[in-house]
Order: sequence, then C-alpha cells, then structure tokens
Amino acid sequence: MRFLEAEFVKGFIRMANDGWEQGWHERNGGNLSYRIKAEEVEAVREAFEVKEWQPIGTSVPGLAGEYFLVTGSGKFFRNVIIKPEDSLCMIELDEKGENYRVVWGLVNGGKPTSELPSHLMNHEVKMLATEGRYRVIYHAHTTNVIALTFVLPLRDEVFTRELWEMATECPVVFPSGIGVVPWMVPGGRDIAVATSKLMKEYDVAIWAHHGMFAAGEDFDLTFGLMHTVEKSAEILVKMLSMQPSKLQTIQVDDFRNLARDFKVTLPEKFLYEK
Repeated sequence: MRFLEAEFVKGFIRMANDGWEQGWHERNGGNLSYRIKAEEVEAVREAFEVKEWQPIGTSVPGLAGEYFLVTGSGKFFRNVIIKPEDSLCMIELDEKGENYRVVWGLVNGGKPTSELPSHLMNHEVKMLATEGRYRVIYHAHTTNVIALTFVLPLRDEVFTRELWEMATECPVVFPSGIGVVPWMVPGGRDIAVATSKLMKEYDVAIWAHHGMFAAGEDFDLTFGLMHTVEKSAEILVKMLSMQPSKLQTIQVDDFRNLARDFKVTLPEKFLYEK
C-alpha cells in the first residue's frame, strides 16, 4: 500500500486541513499527533526510509516501541493537504521511550513538532488511563478560547462552568470538565508536565494566551471536542461583548437533570452556586 493511501493517513490529513479552514493554524501554529495501530504500521512498512535516532527530550517508557504520525516543526497546516510528505512524519520510539527516529516523511528535512514532549507525555497518560483507546492529541490556536484567558480567572472550575453554560451539549461532550495551564514557555518539559497532570483528569487543557490541547479516541471525536469547546467560547465572547452579565442561564439543577438524562457524570466541583 502506498503510504498516502492508508486510511489513517488520509484521516490525519483531513483533520489537519479542517483545523486550517477553521482559522486555528496561522503560519506554523499548532500540531497534531496520532498513535498508530500495529496493523496500520505493517500496512505501510514497505514505505519506510529509516533515519537516525534522536532524543525526545523526555522519557515516556509506556510508549516504548510505539509509532506516531505527527506534524513537522515549522511546517504550515495549510500545506499538509498539498505537501503531506514534506509537512508530516511517522516516527518510531525506542525500547526505553527516550529516543525517536523518523521512518517516513519530512522529505525536505526537519524535525517533528517542537511540542513532541508534550504530545508524547500526554499520549502516555491517556493511553494508560483509557486502556489504549485514546490515540489522538491535538493542539490548536483557538481564537475565542485564547481571548477568554485574558478576562476569566485561570481556574478549571471557572472555565468549565462558563463554557458549560454557553451550549447545552457542552456538559455531554466534555463532562469531566476543562483544565487550565497558566502561561508557560511552549515546547519544553515544564509545560508538558503541567499538561500531563491535567490530562489525568480532563480531555481538554487550555494553555493561557496560547491555545488548546485536546485528546480523544479518533480524529472525529478529538476534532469535535476542540470544535465544541471553541464554539462555546465564541458564544461567550459574543455574550460578553453585548453585556457583562447574563439575564438567564442554565442552573445547577438543570445540569444535574441533564446529566441524569444523558447518563453522564458531572463533577460537583463545577456545580457551585454563583
């Protein structure tokens, strides 16, 4: 099978392009990674061109020997659909989870996303927490969420509750809530550690003044999660631009009724009285 004909590769490219079309990926902003299934690896192995081992910058022993499809550092999302072999790469991790090597892609040179430590540390957390179900990590510069990080307290409870109130579907789509990371220099171990701690509890982390980090089982669910959070943020931004207070909103008991009917669990820490 030609590499670009594999379904997981086509799904990855479509998701990257969907994010570009939403306006979430100016210049080389954002990154995407997918933990590849064993049978998918075998289907494209004949296309491998193996490069030298390189240090990850962190240790992820739980991912030893795993393969990932990731966007490249400095690559533009707008080019993924037209130049995937230059914009993307498939990497393999060593037996200790400390080094990686490119086995396909980046034909004009380069490295995987500079956020690779954050991606891999969060892949490890979500894989262990979900018995291997979660395979996608996505970071995007979602405009309205970023705007809110300048005006809302940077607290999990506040962001979760405000975004839940903006659209009835939100508590159903992200019932565990949203975590918030205060501003940190991107691309390093510190922000990776901070995010991975939140990902033990949430599927979404907001990076203050930077964007959003989301995890999910597949491309559709992960993109849909990011899209839902950002749309809720857009509604909140529009509401705040009209007037700073709400005349009516979804109440605490309404959330409890919603949780009962949709069979989801909403943590009580988000159901505080205002």
